[in-house]
Formats: sequence, structure tokens, C-alpha cells
Amino acid sequence: MSAKRAAQLRQELQRAGYAYYVLDNPIMEDAVYDKLYRELQELESQEPELITPDSPTQRVGDKLLSQFVSVKHNIPLYSLENAFNFEELTKWQERWQKIVPDVNNFNYVCELKIDGSALALTYENGILVRGVTRGDGTTGEDITPNIRTIRSIPLRLTGENLPPVVEVRGEAFLPQAEFERINLERERAGDYLYANPRNAAAGTLRGLDPQIVSQRRLQFFAYTLHSLGNSQWESLNLLQEMGFLVNPNGKLCESLAEVKVYFQEWDSKRKNLPYLTDGVVVKVNELELQEKLGFTHKFPKWAIALKYPAEEAPTQVIDIIVNVGRTGAVTPMAIMKPVQLAGTTVQRATLHNSDRVAELDVRVGDTVVIRKAGEIIPEVVRVLLELRRDHTQAFQMPTKCPECGSILVRPLPEAVTRCVNSSCPAILRGSLIHWSSRDALDIRGLGEKIAVLLIENGLVESIADIYDLKIEQIASLERMGKKSAQKLVEAIANSKKQPFSRVLYGLGIRYVGNVTAKLLTEHFPSLEQLTTASVESLVAVHGIGAEIAQSVWEWCQISANQTLVRRLQQAGLQLTVTAPEKSQQEQTLSGKIFVITGTLPSLKRNEATELIEKAGGKVTGSVSKKTDYVVVGEDPGSKLEKAEKLGIGQLSEAQLLQMVADEAE
Repeated sequence: MSAKRAAQLRQELQRAGYAYYVLDNPIMEDAVYDKLYRELQELESQEPELITPDSPTQRVGDKLLSQFVSVKHNIPLYSLENAFNFEELTKWQERWQKIVPDVNNFNYVCELKIDGSALALTYENGILVRGVTRGDGTTGEDITPNIRTIRSIPLRLTGENLPPVVEVRGEAFLPQAEFERINLERERAGDYLYANPRNAAAGTLRGLDPQIVSQRRLQFFAYTLHSLGNSQWESLNLLQEMGFLVNPNGKLCESLAEVKVYFQEWDSKRKNLPYLTDGVVVKVNELELQEKLGFTHKFPKWAIALKYPAEEAPTQVIDIIVNVGRTGAVTPMAIMKPVQLAGTTVQRATLHNSDRVAELDVRVGDTVVIRKAGEIIPEVVRVLLELRRDHTQAFQMPTKCPECGSILVRPLPEAVTRCVNSSCPAILRGSLIHWSSRDALDIRGLGEKIAVLLIENGLVESIADIYDLKIEQIASLERMGKKSAQKLVEAIANSKKQPFSRVLYGLGIRYVGNVTAKLLTEHFPSLEQLTTASVESLVAVHGIGAEIAQSVWEWCQISANQTLVRRLQQAGLQLTVTAPEKSQQEQTLSGKIFVITGTLPSLKRNEATELIEKAGGKVTGSVSKKTDYVVVGEDPGSKLEKAEKLGIGQLSEAQLLQMVADEAE
């Protein structure tokens, strides 16, 4: 009797949930739903054998996850090629038509490109068994417990005669109202704010507490169904029949001309949607034709994302200030009336340098147009001179540092104005934050707020001073207790174990990133050898150009830097290379030289570099005839063009991972 009642309750609750979350047409009062839900909970708690994977009570787990497991996708989850205008869209059509020139009857499906996180869902016998992030397209993270919390993802598929295994792809996203609610809560709690709904969705999905994920109210649009149907349009209808939420704004188009009309129509209409979209996905509709066209190493040849231009908005400049960075660079910044741009509230925009300010002739009180594309910092594009008020004053770069009062200089031929006082609080603050960063000494707990407190209270006047800090000194700071102080002191002590290359990167020498730092420490295995090296010997290192060599040499000549090095040595930091023996397996890429360009799907630049170096390869910052491979991500730069001219092999992230895995076997 209990089993029958539990089955009835599950069926009724699933029907109500589908009506509420997918159809947006409630069929049951909340109080009734809650009562039935509690009844099912009680039955399952009394008789645990009644619990099924598709039970509504299993959407939210009661355990925190310790970590996510990486799993290989059953079917690769490719990213999409981008087109930014109709000319590029037409060229895309010409490319695929050359592959199948005899095809005349075809059409396109247009779907709004949702700004969220791609997911791959696996159903076995109609039951959700796995949900995985995109990752690098070949491998992703299994986040099934979190995916179960998304109400628009069915735990059990509806419909008859379903195949044993069903693969569904789609996009998890945060509605705009929910994004604003979350950020408001975080602001009240004193937490950092999410930059945009996409980041918030990704951060939520990778959270280790399904309870919190459930509270975020993520949504999901399904857009791909593998191995069912004859066309993309039919697949979308089948997905709806199975219980998925499908974006209602898709359209079947007979030609590119219709695609263009659809794209232009939604350029204005999308601003009224409750979620963000940054373009239109155009797919060849016929699945048989898709199969013939196939894939490149990164993209399906039968689909493309037609992106809307970078969003622009007018606002008013209420002030122009300058910021001093850790290298002493003084950057002018426009402070503006808050404006919504690309889904976020913007109040600041970079003006780059004094030349750019002069070129724009931007002034306090001006109405300006600002632009933000993707994750790029907002910038002022132009001034609406016709709206300029009378008696405005042209902006002048300060002659003295706003932080320390030192005379500012502009070394020719640079466009950047700099403070050259190494004791400047702004330079010290930036240097300390950089020193503690993940890729440098990785001192957990020493962020910007603590750095400011240490400097303002006179406890730190040099990076080396942090190694003399006592627990009592830190504990006396605002919002710092003894326990927090002890953890910070321990983290500082642990940083002494970091290798020489990280110390060199942490010193913040201009042009010396983490890759260059590793290259230098390979050829100069102690800081003493590096500081006594000539410019000529530095330039002789493959991958070190004249600009880097000159910068390193000049840094080493400054007496304050020499004092810093001595103090770090006395503190016990690693200033020489300790070469651990490497196993044969780690040397699979021995002698190979790699260059990385663009943004990789899942690996950060430093992670890819570490992977290559552990396998015995070498990563350099520039392409030359000696380069063996270029690892190519999204938005590659001129390095890819040079590699193509030289005939150098190209690798995707997935191919790099496969190369390391194959050679390690």
C-alpha cells in the first residue's frame, strides 16, 4: 500500500512541477504541493526502500560534496564558431556548401544563444543518471547532485518507446531577476559580487553544497537531442514532449535572408527578455546533412553563433581620477553615473593613458559612450561633443603621484606615466597582492583588504617585512582574531617552500610573467647568477627578447631591489633551483617547444604550461622556427598567424591532453 501511495505522490508532484517550472502554468496551490511533498518525505523516511532516483525529494541532497570527478563525455561537447557580421555568416554557408555541393534542399534552425553554462545530461531507461559540465569538450566535471536541483531538468523523462540511453545538451542559466537577488544578498553579507549572470551560473553549478545550489533557482533550456528525430526542429519538439523546457523563441528559416531578419528582430527584442542572450545560434536543420558535414577539431561545421555587437551605452562622466598600479603605472579612470551594460552595472571605465585622454578630449561633465565586450573592462569609446556643457576644462594628468607625492615621469617612447618611487604605498600594495597571488607565492588569506591594513598600520614597508610579522601584530588589526592571524602567519611561512621560479615571478619585474620566470630560472639557476647576468647573456636565452632582458637587468641594478633580495634570502625563501628527479613518464614531451595562444576551454594558461613542463616540454612566449606546436584557444592572436606562415603544427586543448595521455601510457 505504501509503495502504491508513494508512486501516486511522485507522479502527481512531477506533473505539478512540470506545469509550474516548464509550462509556467501552475495546476496546484503551493500549500497543496507542500502537503503532498511532506507526505512523500514521511513515507520515504519510514521505508527508505521506497526512494527512487526520480523522486522529487531527491532533487536536493543533504550532504556537502568534497569534490567533483572528471569524466569523459559520451559524445564530445563542441563549442561554436563565431560570426560577427552577415558577411562572415555568408562565408560560413559557402564553406559548408563546398563540402556537400549537391545539396540544394536545406533549411536552418535559429535559436537564441543563452548566456550560461553548457551541460550534458545522460538518461538511462528514462532516469537522469549523470550531468556533466562542458569542460574542454572531451572531459567535464560530474555535477549530478547540483543538476538535480534545477527544477526545469526532469528527473524522469515522459513519453513512450524511449531508447535505453538518451543524451541531452542544453544551457543552465540564471534569470536576470534571480541574479540581481543573489548579488543583493551577497552585498548585504559583505561578499564579493558576481560580475554577470554567466559567472554566477557557473559558480553556482560548481558549488559543493547542493542546498545552496537549489536556493539559486537556476533554469535550463534544452537544445540538443542525440540519436532521435530527423531534424533539429523535430528534436526540439521531442525535447518538449520529454518534459524539458525549450526556448520558445526558436524559428525555422528557409534561407540566410530569413536568418538575418530573425537576428535583426531579436537585437531589440532581447532587451526585454528575463535572461541574457548575446547572439543567435544558426544550425543546419537536417541531421543527416549535419552528419555529412561533421566537425573541425573545435567546432561543428553545421552550426555557427552569430554574435551581437559589443553593447554600448551613454552615460555622464562625474569625475576623472588616476590609479597607481604595482608597476607604478598611472592610469586615468572615468567615474560615471551608473549605467546597465552587458547585464551589469558599470560606474568606471578605463581611459588607458594620457594620449588616449587627449585623443578623446574627455572632460568631467561630458556625456560619453562606453562599451563592454565580454569580460573586457568597460572603456570610453567617444564623447558626444554636441551635448558638452559650456566652460568645461580639459583633463590634465597630474605631475605628482596621488599616493606618495613623488614627481611622475613618462619614459619615452612609452605612452604610460609612472611613479618611480619604490616606497609608494600604491606600488607596495600592488606588489604585496601580486606576491601573494596564486601563481606567485600563493599566500592564502593575504588579499587586498589585509594588505591595506598591514600597510596603513605601518607593519609592512617592503614585501620582506611579511616574514617578520608576529601573530600578535596581525591579531591587533581590525576584524582579525588570533585564529585568523595564526593561519596567515602559517601561510606566510609555507610560502618559503615555493620554487625559485615563483619567487622570481612574484618580484613583479616588468614583462616577466610566470612562463618567462621559469625560462629564466632554467638558464640562471640562482638569483645571484641572474642578478649578475649581462643584457647580452639574457638575450641569448631562447624566448627572452631585448625588452625583457633590459627590464630584468635594470631591476637588478636598483639598490632597493638588491636589499630586498638579501632580506628574502635571510628569510629563507628559495632563491636557487632545486631539481627534483623526474620520472620517465613525466618526460614524454622532452625537447618539444610549445606556444599557447588564446583562451583555452578549461585549462588556465599556467595550468597548461605546468602540464607541458611536467611532461618535459618547454613553453615560450613567442613563435619561431624552433617551435614544435602552437596550442590554440578561443580568440587567438598574431601568434597563430605567424605559426601558420611557418607551417607549425596546431593543437587544441583536447589534443594536447590526449598527446600527454597517449605518450604517458
